[in-house]
Amino acid sequence: MSAGTSSLARRKLLGILSGAWLGQACYAVVKLGVPDLLAAGPRAVDDLAAATGAHPRVLHRLLRALAGAGVLRQTGPGTFALSSTGELLRSDAPGSTHLVALMHGEEVLRSFAEIMHTVRTGAPAFEKVYGRPFYEYLDDNPDAASIFIGSMGDQPVPAGLSTCDLSGVATLVDVGGGNGTLLAEVLTAYQGMRGVLLERPDAVAAARARLGEAGLADRVSFVEGSFFDAVPAGGDVYVLARVLHNWNDEHALEILRRVHAAAPPGARLVVLEELLPEAGPPPTADAPTPSGGTAAGGPAAAGLGDLLMLVTLEGFDRTGVEYRELLAATGFDVLAVRHVSGRQTGGVVEAMRI
Repeated sequence: MSAGTSSLARRKLLGILSGAWLGQACYAVVKLGVPDLLAAGPRAVDDLAAATGAHPRVLHRLLRALAGAGVLRQTGPGTFALSSTGELLRSDAPGSTHLVALMHGEEVLRSFAEIMHTVRTGAPAFEKVYGRPFYEYLDDNPDAASIFIGSMGDQPVPAGLSTCDLSGVATLVDVGGGNGTLLAEVLTAYQGMRGVLLERPDAVAAARARLGEAGLADRVSFVEGSFFDAVPAGGDVYVLARVLHNWNDEHALEILRRVHAAAPPGARLVVLEELLPEAGPPPTADAPTPSGGTAAGGPAAAGLGDLLMLVTLEGFDRTGVEYRELLAATGFDVLAVRHVSGRQTGGVVEAMRI
């Protein structure tokens, strides 16, 4: 390795190692409400400190570091504004990461701090830190549950859904449908369709609000419950979007059995997940960004998502073949496994209930 190559590699690695620092800096300003305060334009540090109760000098150093990373812009001595990237930290921004920053700065960070527990035992570090599994923790912590539901709902609908022909579908059942983001998109596109959303009570409340605002609530049946107990019957299409990867094979099979029991013969199942490569070397990481990270949405980002599940949940990403095996074992005939154009890992598995 030449000296120049070694220097570039060192810079890249140091950027990776310090990535958590910037993540926590973003968490701190979101927790203080700074991005929302900057929505109308640049403001002075002293003004922001007075509005948030922060220490002025410390806040200045924090904002200066984020300006250096491209999250903020320093528009004058002691004055800062949001960059196009930082706009996404606002609570009301389209595609907001406001709630993601909060969740990553609290439960996720504490879980990653105990990653060696997972490496040594195979059990999620989250359970060591919080004393119970992730979803049980949400049951006992409404604020954390609200942040989690909102952060999942702020994610774009998986692109694989757009490759599925849903014309002529009378009823679509979104199993574990979060706050209704996917149903809102589908029902807007297909005016004659009705939807059914199965979720935990707190998520159902959020979905009622979101779909109500969109003028779609009268076309949706909201069902509070767990997909481990029962799934609403009679749908033409069932959707599991970012659900199965949260669970180990035993629990994933149980979810699929519940869907199979509810679905009439000939009903379709759409599984939207990241699909790992079947064989060969792992995907090459994306080109490093100026901050030392990698561009969002590529294979490196998918690998990070799998790491997140590693420390928080029992599940994991799977290959298309592994999803085929799960579906076949529970009475589904797999019709297609597709990778989304332009993405190496995003995909969709379509199957029919037999």
